Amino acid sequence: MICRSALSRGSKLALGRQGARGFAAAASPKASYEPTTIAGVKVASRDDNGPTTRLAVVAKAGTRYEPLPGLTVGLEEFAYKAENTNKRSALRITREAELLGGQLTAYHTREALVLQASFLREDLPYFTELLAEVVSQTRYTTHEFHEEVKDIIHQKQAKVDASAVALDAAHAVAFHSGLGAPLYPTPSTPIDSYLNEQAVADFAAAAYSKSNIAVVSDGASEHGLQKWIEPFFKTVSAQGSGSLNNVASKYHGGEQRISAVGQNSVVIAFPGASLGASSPETAVLAGLLGGESTIKWSPGFSLLSQAAAPGAQAKATNYAYSDAGLLAIQINGQSAAVKKTAEAAVKALKGVAESGVSQEVLVKAIAKAKFTLLSGSEVGGVGIVHAGANLIHGGSPLKVAETLKAFESVTGDKLKAAAKALLEGKASVASVGDLHVLPFAEDLGLQV
Repeated sequence: MICRSALSRGSKLALGRQGARGFAAAASPKASYEPTTIAGVKVASRDDNGPTTRLAVVAKAGTRYEPLPGLTVGLEEFAYKAENTNKRSALRITREAELLGGQLTAYHTREALVLQASFLREDLPYFTELLAEVVSQTRYTTHEFHEEVKDIIHQKQAKVDASAVALDAAHAVAFHSGLGAPLYPTPSTPIDSYLNEQAVADFAAAAYSKSNIAVVSDGASEHGLQKWIEPFFKTVSAQGSGSLNNVASKYHGGEQRISAVGQNSVVIAFPGASLGASSPETAVLAGLLGGESTIKWSPGFSLLSQAAAPGAQAKATNYAYSDAGLLAIQINGQSAAVKKTAEAAVKALKGVAESGVSQEVLVKAIAKAKFTLLSGSEVGGVGIVHAGANLIHGGSPLKVAETLKAFESVTGDKLKAAAKALLEGKASVASVGDLHVLPFAEDLGLQV
């Protein structure tokens, strides 16, 4: 650990408080979502007795499950919009939500479609009913599809940048189908051949069922959820009327290079940790790789913050899914800078595999992993998505206290072994941009 004689008085006090409290607050029951079942609906909740609430329906309708390209984004864009439910028009939904000060969002991941409402605590009944209506009573009309949904999708297609294309390409060579499907259709994806209002309605009928959804609450009492979920979600069917693309994930590895003008991105990825997997070394390694410095005036301790050349930005992320994971290093910027940073990043990872890291750096990496876990859950809504994704795939929400304790068990030798295992296996490398400059995987010394 840190040599206390080298610390200032303030640092000693901070460490003393940490020793006294540890991560007691983080490890409290309120930090973890508690699972239950209400009227056949899988529910995960936690309550800090605050004045606001976030309530979400997490559906098994991410891009890995769509039988045809574009269905996930089509279903997402129909939420709250169009003529919408049998009871409320889109205009009424907007007016009522604004009068209550609420916020409505819809977004998707590779595994889930999330319908989320944020509102004042006392308005739980209204927003619970609204989300249940969107899931069970949305009308997928022809004119709304052509006038609203289709145009929005095409607008968003045009905004897909090189970094998104590179990350999709890395997933494609890593997993092929399923998780390899793009998160958002690119401008070259012929979605008009597959996407229409009836196809979206059929996908909704398969995905929006009690067997394929979970309700996740952050800031509502258990009594309130019991009281309102049961009557409002009774209209949701128990089983979907269609089938989803349930293909088990298998890691392959490989390389893909896509020529593009103006933007450059390289993704170097390896098998990562899945949701619920006991793999603390992966989280700590992601913290060690890091990215931009968390201290504004300092280059930072992470390997990528030190490896990044001027004109390039690099970041490491473990993308965790129900049956697989992808630990990815993404580098964006000017082509020459991206190339130099990619070479330095692989060299740094090889340094960990050969020589390990110092105890001080290990302590920092573990602390970074803890902060990423807790802050992602509290601020970014990652906790809601992960809790719901775990439930709809038959698992349980993350146990925060146990995970934090597992981080503490990571040693320098374990981290060294984890890095070595990655480099000895197949990598998934994707390059988008000026291919005359951007390196091949072989140039980086990686196996694909």
